Amino acid sequence: MTDHPNEPTAVVDAFIAAIERSDVTAAVALLAPDCEYDNVPMGIVHGPEAVAAILRPMLAGCSEVDWPVLRQSSNGPIVCNERLDRFRMAHGWVEVPVAGVWEVHDGLITLWRDYFDETTYRNQLPPRAEGN
Repeated sequence: MTDHPNEPTAVVDAFIAAIERSDVTAAVALLAPDCEYDNVPMGIVHGPEAVAAILRPMLAGCSEVDWPVLRQSSNGPIVCNERLDRFRMAHGWVEVPVAGVWEVHDGLITLWRDYFDETTYRNQLPPRAEGN
C-alpha cells in the first residue's frame, strides 16, 4: 500500500489506523477540503481543520485508542462499518459501539458520519466534580 491509498476501503482503514496512533495530522490528510464530519448526536463540522479541532482534544485525553472494525462493506465510493471505538482514559477504558458511513472520492474522504448512543458514552465517564 502506498503512503496515500486511493481505494475507498483502504482510505477508511488508513484513517482509522491514524486515529489509533493518535496521529491527527495523518488522519486529516485523508479528508477532502470540503469534507463533512457528522458526529450524529453531537453535530456537524466541515473541513479538515474543523475535524482536527474535534479530534485533537478528544485524543489528547487518551493514553490509547483502539477502533476495531467488526464488520465493513463497500459499494463504489461508500464504505459502511460497525466498530467498537475504545478510548483508554485515566479512569479506564470507555467503549462505544459505532456505525460509520463514509464516502470517498479520488482518495479523499468527503463524508464521515458516525452514529452512536451519546448516553452510552457519557455513562462511562467519571462523575464531574461540583462546579465543573
